[in-house]
Amino acid sequence: MLKIWYYCGIEYMKDAPSYFDHVYEDEWIIDPLVKEMILDVDLSTVISAHVIESPVLGAITPKELSGGVKVLILMLKDDSFVYNMSNCGDNCAKWILKIAAQKDLTVYLQHILRFDGDFNIMIMNTGKIVHNRKEYVNALLEAEGMANER
Repeated sequence: MLKIWYYCGIEYMKDAPSYFDHVYEDEWIIDPLVKEMILDVDLSTVISAHVIESPVLGAITPKELSGGVKVLILMLKDDSFVYNMSNCGDNCAKWILKIAAQKDLTVYLQHILRFDGDFNIMIMNTGKIVHNRKEYVNALLEAEGMANER
C-alpha cells in the first residue's frame, strides 16, 4: 500500500536524484520494470546497464536520467529512506502505485500528484485511506490544514 506523509516534519531523503547517482547498481537499470519506467517517463530505451538511448540527449548513462525516474527506481530498489515524491511529475503517478502494489511504500509529498482511477492510499497525517482522486485531494487538503495549524 502507498502511504503518504503530506507537508509534515518527518525525515525524508531531500536530494534523491544525487543520492541515486552514487548508489545505483547496474542490475537496477536492466530490471524489466525499470526499463519500462524509463521508456514511459523519459521516453528513453535501455540498451545496457551503462547506455540509455534518449531521443533528446542521445546516448546517456543512468546519471542523466530525469529526477523523477531516479526517485522511482530508488522507491523500487532501495528501502533506506522515505523518498520525496515531489521530485516526480504526474507521469510518475501510475508507477508509484505499481511499486506500492509490490511492497509497502511510505513517501513524502509537498504537492498534489495526479493519481487516476481507483486506488488505496493512506494519508499518514490523518490515518485516512482514500480510494479515488476526490477523496485523495480532500484528504491532502485536510492534512495541509493540520500542518498549517501547527
